[in-house]
Amino acid sequence: MEKAKGKVVLAYSGGLDTSIIIPWLKENYDVEVIACCIDVGQGTEIDTVKEKALKTGASKVYIEDVKKEFVEDYIMPTLKAGAVYEGKYLLGTAMARPLMAKRLVEIAEKEGAKYIAHGCTGKGNDQVRFELGIKALNPSIKVIAPWREWNIKSREEAIDYAVERGIPVPVSKERPYSMDRNIWHLSHEGADLENTWNGHNIDIYLMTTPPEKAPDSPEFIEIYLEKGIAKKVNNIEYDPVEMLAKLNELGGKHGIGIIDLVENRLVGMKSRGVYETPGGTILYKAHKELEYITLDKQTMHFKSCISEKYAQLVYDGLWFSPLKEALDCFVEYTQQNVTGTVRLKLYKGSCTLSGMDSPYSLYNEGFATFGENIDNIYNQKDAEGFINLFGLPLEVMAIMKKNASKKE
Repeated sequence: MEKAKGKVVLAYSGGLDTSIIIPWLKENYDVEVIACCIDVGQGTEIDTVKEKALKTGASKVYIEDVKKEFVEDYIMPTLKAGAVYEGKYLLGTAMARPLMAKRLVEIAEKEGAKYIAHGCTGKGNDQVRFELGIKALNPSIKVIAPWREWNIKSREEAIDYAVERGIPVPVSKERPYSMDRNIWHLSHEGADLENTWNGHNIDIYLMTTPPEKAPDSPEFIEIYLEKGIAKKVNNIEYDPVEMLAKLNELGGKHGIGIIDLVENRLVGMKSRGVYETPGGTILYKAHKELEYITLDKQTMHFKSCISEKYAQLVYDGLWFSPLKEALDCFVEYTQQNVTGTVRLKLYKGSCTLSGMDSPYSLYNEGFATFGENIDNIYNQKDAEGFINLFGLPLEVMAIMKKNASKKE
């Protein structure tokens, strides 16, 4: 790309990669670096970010608290869609990136910056998610991606670069995991996890108690949802951010939501990650179970197809695409009757259904019962005609095969 000059807005976390990017940008370009830390629930990691960014060369630092927007406008739509990537991944990192891209563009426009920089590697998905978001919102802004330009080839070399410049980093060569944390999840990648024969070490958990060390007694909780959105836990109302924090606490206590996944990255390779998503796992379970009794058969079956496609779009960084927006309209319509209460049992890593009820339930005990007086509601004799008609294509096929074999 052209030799950058002027203002650059850097997506800054204070982690290893972005910590060394500030001095690298200033050493290699004639630029003013404006660091932007977007708080989607990283926790205490935010506390020292501003001072650190200024010390390493940033001219200005934005600390943007977008947790409420993240939960309401990104997590909840994805949850209502039932989107799970490759049957396991609850999209914690993928959901956060489009919001971050949106805020980076807004700050770049405010500051008159022509460039946005990020610390994503050239092998990962996040570079795509950030850059597609920027293209969708302001294609005139150019992207600087140091990992695609510099000579640093590994996290160990990145650590050496930081040490040479006196930059403190939150990793060491003894524990060089790449971690991404927000209010929804925590991911761990790299180091010994890169060998799929290695079982992951339970000591890496930061949000979740190892299931074998969780309480020996189960805990039952009730979650009330309204139009697909959780509103209450055990009859206590919470706003969306408080709700997720509460469920993270409960799920983390009981070892809920740990997955070890080898996933297919967008860029073509497979990668392994260990994810902790305690509260999110509980919410997905409650929502899915409630849909079993509130969605009709055709809608529920078709929505499963939509869920898979929605997850693919989010994973691939196509949050701002027309198709994703169209699917949002479909999903929103399906949620109009997804209201009710779900009771769940939390116990040593498992989250299982213990009961549910909804004023919009399509489950009718009168139709389903094996007890007496069933014929007053459902005449079992009617099943014979139904089976004859439903099985007619199979019967015709069998007759054809029989007649054909006679002619041979």
